[in-house]
Amino acid sequence: MSVEITWWGHATCTVEDSGVRFLTDPLFAGRLGHLRRRRGALPPPEAAEADVALVSHLHADHLHLPSLARLAPGTRLLVPRGAPRAVPGLARIAGVRGLTVTEVAPGEEVAVREGVRVRAVSARHDGRRLPFGPQRAPALGYVVQGEAVTYFAGDTGLFDTMAEEVGPVDVALLPVGGWGPYLGPGHLDAGRAARALAALAPAAAVPVHYGTYWPIGMDAVRPHEFHAPGEEFARRAGRLAPKVTVRVPDHGERVRLP
Repeated sequence: MSVEITWWGHATCTVEDSGVRFLTDPLFAGRLGHLRRRRGALPPPEAAEADVALVSHLHADHLHLPSLARLAPGTRLLVPRGAPRAVPGLARIAGVRGLTVTEVAPGEEVAVREGVRVRAVSARHDGRRLPFGPQRAPALGYVVQGEAVTYFAGDTGLFDTMAEEVGPVDVALLPVGGWGPYLGPGHLDAGRAARALAALAPAAAVPVHYGTYWPIGMDAVRPHEFHAPGEEFARRAGRLAPKVTVRVPDHGERVRLP
């Protein structure tokens, strides 16, 4: 039993399990507003190849319309309930590109094919479509259940019922940073992500959501906050969850996890 993870940068990963390709929070831009891609080449065209794309919440670095427009016709798109109403461009792109949009809320499950399903779980994160608000939909994480069970946390803070809601998992994809030198509420840094890992107790983990985008003009401001979170998470996880195998891939690197 194994799952293959390719980290394309930020929160964008390909999860391959049971012959199904899942793509998390597709973001293929070199620049997004005041953010510039500072590490890792832009993902190649095959990065947009997926059977199912999972969108965790409405923020533009997670629900990125130009990146969704690169998905192939027939791709199934799972989004938080209310997302098409909050982001009208989502329905337009889905219609033009022939995407199948399924809205989900925490606790709901979607069958992908026999033996493969996805369950939405809650996240503690701002659900607005910033900066436009007050359009809102719940921020989500997703549990992909195939040969392995993989938890993609999206963007979230640490909360008491996380492990109970998520349930037993084999692999955890956890955010460990952000796109600026300071993380506000509703985020995991390396330390909080290691605490989450200890509670979840998977067999393996991959840190995501760090080391890719950085605000223009802030290259010299606390650069360790940009470069360090992945290895810092691995170091802290070694103390708090020593039985968990932590892999810290480079951008575009594919890893197989037992």
